[in-house]
Amino acid sequence: MVFKKMLSAFGVGGPSVDTVLTNPNTRPGLTLDGQVNLVGGDAPAAIEQVVIGLVTRVEVEGHDAEYSGTLEFHRMAVSGAFELAPKQQLSIPFQLPVPWETPITDVYGQRLHGMTMGLRTELAVARAVDKSDLDHVAVHPLPVHERILEAFQRLGFRFKHADLERGHIRGVQQTLPFYQEIEFFAAPQYASTIREVELTFVTSQRGVEVILECDKRGGFLSAGHDAFGRFQVSHADVDRVDWAQVVDGWLRETTSRYGSLLSQYGPSHGRGHGHGRGPGMGGMVAGAALGVAGGMIAGEMIEDAFEGDFGDFGGDE
Repeated sequence: MVFKKMLSAFGVGGPSVDTVLTNPNTRPGLTLDGQVNLVGGDAPAAIEQVVIGLVTRVEVEGHDAEYSGTLEFHRMAVSGAFELAPKQQLSIPFQLPVPWETPITDVYGQRLHGMTMGLRTELAVARAVDKSDLDHVAVHPLPVHERILEAFQRLGFRFKHADLERGHIRGVQQTLPFYQEIEFFAAPQYASTIREVELTFVTSQRGVEVILECDKRGGFLSAGHDAFGRFQVSHADVDRVDWAQVVDGWLRETTSRYGSLLSQYGPSHGRGHGHGRGPGMGGMVAGAALGVAGGMIAGEMIEDAFEGDFGDFGGDE
């Protein structure tokens, strides 16, 4: 009996958890529906709570190094404390709201190269090892995102890579501790002035703030530099405009108004991380590292589940 209690404390013969999503595909502002299925172990278990959370991989830039960690950015308890009898089977339904700022992971049914997303289920058992489960999630673009991404494609831009950067874009209202960068190689007609473009969506119920960062080529007497543009669109604008024309206008405005935009977004008021966009990240990152205090999860199980399991959408490394 003592041996059995000891095994139970290490999670052997304890309860198991398996989460089943009704549909792993969702969009910002919608929900993820499913149920958490529990099976009791060899002995009664005091369950403290069952929690689900969205996790993703985020890039963190410090003063001297850049690394990635797995971040849980949205969580919800699906049950409080209860007793789970030996071999008892229990299903707990849930409906998890997906934050409006949740990054896009899939476009045209294909995973964006560089993106990961999962739903983590945590079963907290009194006096025992916590059990967990991870399910892959696909976040598809909203109609306005689709139109803008299609416009880049129509203009000849080629998708390169997508990732999440820890930090906040200054002057932009953000609820999540990171933002997504979708990178494109410049289309031929812009190649004389732009090398690459990074596109960021900060989405809300009202609309989308679109931030562009253009890597400008240097001229005969000038060095290359980054130019920033920021534009607001409404969800209601989806079918009202020619998006290729709008995006072309954004790009031309961003690259031609470098002087005024530098004062607004440049080194002192930039996005708040490396690449000359401002010193704001340093202090915050120093305290966060990969610890729980910073919201980062260093769980090998999650890292292993994210390794090599996702398809890639176009582009080069």
